Amino acid sequence: MSLPTTTRQYYYPELGSFDNLVLQEAPVAAPKPTEVLVKTHAVSLQFRDLLIANKQYPTKVQPNLVPCSDMAGEIIAVGEDVKRWKTGDRVCANFFLDKLNNVQTPETDSSALGGGAQGVLTQYRTFPAHSLVAIPSNLTYEEASTLPCAGLTAYNALFGDVPLKAGETVLVQGTGGVSIFALQFAVASGAVVIATSSSNEKLEIAKKLGATHVINYRTTPDWDQEVLKITHGLGVDHIIEVGGNATLKRSMASVKLSGTIDIIGLVGGLDDTPPDIVVPALFRGIKLRGLYVGSVPQFNDMNRLIAANPVTARPVVDRVFPFEEAKAAFAYLTSQAHVGKVVIKV
Repeated sequence: MSLPTTTRQYYYPELGSFDNLVLQEAPVAAPKPTEVLVKTHAVSLQFRDLLIANKQYPTKVQPNLVPCSDMAGEIIAVGEDVKRWKTGDRVCANFFLDKLNNVQTPETDSSALGGGAQGVLTQYRTFPAHSLVAIPSNLTYEEASTLPCAGLTAYNALFGDVPLKAGETVLVQGTGGVSIFALQFAVASGAVVIATSSSNEKLEIAKKLGATHVINYRTTPDWDQEVLKITHGLGVDHIIEVGGNATLKRSMASVKLSGTIDIIGLVGGLDDTPPDIVVPALFRGIKLRGLYVGSVPQFNDMNRLIAANPVTARPVVDRVFPFEEAKAAFAYLTSQAHVGKVVIKV
């Protein structure tokens, strides 16, 4: 089988909007001795992809950026020094190509796909062999493509610093990718989940996925008080904080003494004034933990959890778009009509 020498890929000649995406043909080199060549089957989108497109992301990105960090594909060639992988293996690349342990460094940050490193919205791409993980056998490529950022972020939040215990309570904000994964992983681990959303329809989906309690924050704007009622005044053990400054004050009011708030996103926007964190953190012992996805070992640990819970932890894919309709997929993500993940089939 002859290897491809070109690939069709999207890139940004200029950032400012996802409408600036251009589909082009680009050369593909054979893998170096420690690399593998992967045929991309599916790519999932993140809120981060929109921030980058709109020039709102706080770190530098590659010029002429090929976007997106999350892919699932099939190995079609391996470098001569690669021993672990073979052609035909189904793999995902870690969000950080070079994060091989749980220590974050400037070097690992610069290896972030679709940002510091060129991304994966392309038919073929070479990867360092050390950056890959095997896809759980029960997942499709579309499902597996959702794991590298949203899945691993949720797993790191719940198990990376203060590991979740069965019987504890987890609050997940909204029904986007990270929140849905956190809901599923928490349920699979025997925790009680409270889910918030502005949509009763989405909350019904959250209940079907295992949420014990749901709160519509549009009809119950003081949702932190409702959380305290549900927990008999104690508050929750873990909060998956994706709203940013828009929701952080209520999160601090609804977490228990010495509880953990994992700060993951800022989907509430950048305009809100930051709340005071010193007093509640100091006097209530609240742990505020910012986290940035995860490492290759954590990815493998997460995949074992998914494989052990094939129903409860199966990724939720809201909608799949064809490769030629990538811009439509970005637009759908922007609408926030989705529950779970938006995927592009390559």
